[in-house]
Amino acid sequence: MAPPELRTERLVLRQWREDDRDAWAAMNADPRVMEHFPSTLTRAEADQWLEFNRDRLEARGWGLWAVEVPGVAPFIGFVGLNGPGFDVPGHGEDCLEVGWRLAAEHWGKGYAPEGAQAALDLAWDELGLDEVVSFTAVGNTKSRRVMEKLGLVLEREFDHPRVPDGSPIRRHALYRIGRPER
Repeated sequence: MAPPELRTERLVLRQWREDDRDAWAAMNADPRVMEHFPSTLTRAEADQWLEFNRDRLEARGWGLWAVEVPGVAPFIGFVGLNGPGFDVPGHGEDCLEVGWRLAAEHWGKGYAPEGAQAALDLAWDELGLDEVVSFTAVGNTKSRRVMEKLGLVLEREFDHPRVPDGSPIRRHALYRIGRPER
Protein backbone atom coordinates (compact mmCIF):
# COMPACT_ATOMS: atom_id res chain seq x y z
CA MET A 1 0.00 0.00 0.00
CA ALA A 2 1.43 3.38 -0.95
CA PRO A 3 1.48 5.68 2.06
CA PRO A 4 -0.76 8.70 1.86
CA GLU A 5 0.83 12.09 1.63
CA LEU A 6 -0.54 14.31 4.37
CA ARG A 7 -0.76 18.05 3.79
CA THR A 8 -1.26 20.85 6.24
CA GLU A 9 -1.31 24.58 5.71
CA ARG A 10 2.51 24.71 5.54
CA LEU A 11 3.78 21.12 5.49
CA VAL A 12 3.89 17.99 3.39
CA LEU A 13 4.28 14.72 5.28
CA ARG A 14 5.53 12.27 2.70
CA GLN A 15 7.43 9.08 2.00
CA TRP A 16 11.18 9.18 2.56
CA ARG A 17 13.39 9.84 -0.49
CA GLU A 18 17.00 9.01 -1.22
CA ASP A 19 17.85 12.72 -1.22
CA ASP A 20 16.73 12.96 2.45
CA ARG A 21 19.68 10.82 3.59
CA ASP A 22 22.33 13.53 4.03
CA ALA A 23 20.06 15.94 5.91
CA TRP A 24 18.70 13.07 8.05
CA ALA A 25 22.21 11.88 8.95
CA ALA A 26 23.36 15.42 9.78
CA MET A 27 20.29 15.99 11.95
CA ASN A 28 20.92 12.79 13.93
CA ALA A 29 24.58 13.70 14.41
CA ASP A 30 23.58 17.08 15.92
CA PRO A 31 23.93 17.00 19.74
CA ARG A 32 21.15 19.62 20.06
CA VAL A 33 18.65 17.42 18.23
CA MET A 34 19.74 14.28 20.08
CA GLU A 35 20.08 15.86 23.53
CA HIS A 36 17.21 13.82 24.96
CA PHE A 37 18.25 10.53 23.33
CA PRO A 38 20.89 8.08 24.56
CA SER A 39 23.32 9.14 21.81
CA THR A 40 23.69 10.67 18.39
CA LEU A 41 23.48 8.29 15.43
CA THR A 42 26.28 7.30 13.09
CA ARG A 43 25.69 7.62 9.36
CA ALA A 44 25.13 3.86 9.13
CA GLU A 45 22.59 3.94 11.99
CA ALA A 46 20.77 6.91 10.42
CA ASP A 47 20.64 5.14 7.04
CA GLN A 48 19.35 1.93 8.65
CA TRP A 49 16.66 3.89 10.54
CA LEU A 50 15.56 5.66 7.33
CA GLU A 51 15.31 2.42 5.37
CA PHE A 52 13.39 0.62 8.13
CA ASN A 53 10.88 3.44 8.52
CA ARG A 54 10.51 3.99 4.78
CA ASP A 55 9.67 0.29 4.36
CA ARG A 56 7.21 0.32 7.28
CA LEU A 57 5.49 3.43 5.94
CA GLU A 58 5.17 1.74 2.55
CA ALA A 59 3.85 -1.52 4.05
CA ARG A 60 1.34 -0.04 6.52
CA GLY A 61 0.32 3.18 4.79
CA TRP A 62 1.12 5.21 7.92
CA GLY A 63 4.09 5.73 10.19
CA LEU A 64 6.85 8.26 10.52
CA TRP A 65 6.64 10.57 7.52
CA ALA A 66 9.46 12.75 6.23
CA VAL A 67 8.46 16.41 6.51
CA GLU A 68 9.09 19.13 3.98
CA VAL A 69 8.13 22.78 4.00
CA PRO A 70 7.38 23.70 0.37
CA GLY A 71 9.27 26.79 -0.70
CA VAL A 72 11.36 26.73 2.50
CA ALA A 73 13.08 23.35 2.95
CA PRO A 74 12.82 20.00 1.13
CA PHE A 75 13.38 18.07 4.40
CA ILE A 76 13.20 19.16 8.05
CA GLY A 77 12.75 15.86 9.93
CA PHE A 78 9.89 13.49 10.66
CA VAL A 79 6.44 13.50 12.22
CA GLY A 80 4.08 10.59 12.58
CA LEU A 81 2.72 7.56 14.38
CA ASN A 82 4.69 4.61 15.59
CA GLY A 83 4.44 1.63 17.90
CA PRO A 84 6.84 2.17 20.80
CA GLY A 85 8.16 -1.39 20.76
CA PHE A 86 7.89 -1.88 24.52
CA ASP A 87 5.22 -2.19 27.18
CA VAL A 88 4.13 1.40 27.84
CA PRO A 89 2.89 1.67 31.44
CA GLY A 90 -0.90 1.56 31.47
CA HIS A 91 -1.14 1.16 27.67
CA GLY A 92 0.68 -2.05 26.74
CA GLU A 93 2.75 -2.82 23.68
CA ASP A 94 0.04 -2.24 21.08
CA CYS A 95 -0.53 1.46 21.66
CA LEU A 96 0.56 4.05 19.13
CA GLU A 97 2.72 7.06 19.83
CA VAL A 98 2.66 10.38 18.01
CA GLY A 99 6.18 11.70 17.67
CA TRP A 100 8.49 14.06 15.83
CA ARG A 101 12.14 14.94 15.39
CA LEU A 102 13.05 18.13 13.56
CA ALA A 103 16.34 19.75 12.61
CA ALA A 104 17.26 22.44 15.15
CA GLU A 105 17.02 25.28 12.64
CA HIS A 106 13.32 24.49 12.25
CA TRP A 107 12.41 24.51 15.96
CA GLY A 108 10.04 27.11 17.34
CA LYS A 109 8.08 27.63 14.11
CA GLY A 110 5.08 25.49 14.98
CA TYR A 111 5.96 22.72 12.52
CA ALA A 112 5.94 19.89 15.10
CA PRO A 113 2.40 20.53 16.40
CA GLU A 114 1.09 21.23 12.90
CA GLY A 115 2.45 17.96 11.52
CA ALA A 116 1.55 15.97 14.63
CA GLN A 117 -2.06 17.18 14.41
CA ALA A 118 -2.25 15.79 10.87
CA ALA A 119 -0.95 12.46 12.17
CA LEU A 120 -3.51 12.50 15.01
CA ASP A 121 -6.31 13.25 12.55
CA LEU A 122 -5.25 10.17 10.58
CA ALA A 123 -5.16 8.13 13.82
CA TRP A 124 -8.77 9.08 14.57
CA ASP A 125 -10.28 9.22 11.08
CA GLU A 126 -8.46 6.46 9.20
CA LEU A 127 -7.10 4.09 11.85
CA GLY A 128 -10.08 4.43 14.22
CA LEU A 129 -7.93 4.71 17.33
CA ASP A 130 -9.46 5.64 20.66
CA GLU A 131 -6.24 7.02 22.13
CA VAL A 132 -2.67 7.93 21.27
CA VAL A 133 0.27 8.42 23.61
CA SER A 134 3.47 10.42 23.44
CA PHE A 135 6.48 10.42 25.72
CA THR A 136 9.83 12.06 26.12
CA ALA A 137 12.59 12.54 28.65
CA VAL A 138 11.25 14.53 31.61
CA GLY A 139 13.67 17.39 30.89
CA ASN A 140 12.62 17.79 27.24
CA THR A 141 10.50 20.89 27.79
CA LYS A 142 10.24 21.69 24.07
CA SER A 143 8.58 18.37 23.19
CA ARG A 144 6.44 18.49 26.31
CA ARG A 145 5.14 21.92 25.22
CA VAL A 146 4.24 20.46 21.82
CA MET A 147 2.34 17.62 23.51
CA GLU A 148 0.40 20.10 25.63
CA LYS A 149 -0.39 22.31 22.60
CA LEU A 150 -1.88 19.24 20.95
CA GLY A 151 -4.11 18.58 23.94
CA LEU A 152 -2.22 15.59 25.30
CA VAL A 153 -2.40 15.31 29.08
CA LEU A 154 0.41 14.24 31.38
CA GLU A 155 -0.49 10.83 32.75
CA ARG A 156 2.61 9.72 34.66
CA GLU A 157 6.38 9.47 34.71
CA PHE A 158 8.17 6.18 34.10
CA ASP A 159 11.64 4.77 33.59
CA HIS A 160 12.14 4.10 29.87
CA PRO A 161 13.15 0.43 29.54
CA ARG A 162 15.48 1.12 26.60
CA VAL A 163 17.49 3.80 28.39
CA PRO A 164 20.28 2.54 30.66
CA ASP A 165 20.02 2.79 34.45
CA GLY A 166 21.76 5.90 35.70
CA SER A 167 21.20 7.86 32.48
CA PRO A 168 19.92 11.40 33.04
CA ILE A 169 17.26 10.76 30.37
CA ARG A 170 15.94 7.47 31.76
CA ARG A 171 12.96 9.15 33.46
CA HIS A 172 10.23 9.90 30.91
CA ALA A 173 6.95 11.81 30.95
CA LEU A 174 4.02 9.92 29.42
CA TYR A 175 1.17 11.90 27.85
CA ARG A 176 -2.05 10.65 26.28
CA ILE A 177 -4.96 11.97 24.27
CA GLY A 178 -8.31 10.34 23.59
CA ARG A 179 -10.34 10.47 20.42
CA PRO A 180 -12.07 13.86 20.20
CA GLU A 181 -15.82 14.01 19.86
CA ARG A 182 -16.71 15.21 16.38
